[in-house]
Amino acid sequence: MSKMIKPDLIAPVDGRQSERALEIQRGTGRLLRRYGFVCLPEVTLKSGRRADLLAINPKGEIWIIEIKSSLADFRADSKWPDYWDYCDRLFFATNQETPEEIFPPEAGLIIADAHGAEIIRDIEHRKLAPARRKALTLHFAQIAAARLHAILDPGVPTHIEPAKL
Repeated sequence: MSKMIKPDLIAPVDGRQSERALEIQRGTGRLLRRYGFVCLPEVTLKSGRRADLLAINPKGEIWIIEIKSSLADFRADSKWPDYWDYCDRLFFATNQETPEEIFPPEAGLIIADAHGAEIIRDIEHRKLAPARRKALTLHFAQIAAARLHAILDPGVPTHIEPAKL
């Protein structure tokens, strides 16, 4: 017998994610899988910032994707440069309705909908320090395992403290 997985067990739900943002997240996740990445939504970093999507590939490369579902959403958030301390590549993901020209060239750009996504502007790889990469990789694994455990054993705590980076 198969059970439907509730989205709130997979990622924290705090009401900040609009339906449009969740569609962008879904399509971007599908794009990341095509590139060999696995990703987790809503990952709190040591800085206290929360990455909309944190992705890692088999080589250990780490991408952060900041989802912006509208012009107002983009204008309300100026903390995005802080994410560069935690990834090899940083992207914005948005939808076709949001003007591409508002996104700064210091980050890549992904256009997505609920069914898929495309990288419109790639960004140069910036290599993370080995200690930071290891800490983030372990943090990613712990969060993924805790969320899976919560699906298998509802009611178990899922909060994982950010790794000491």
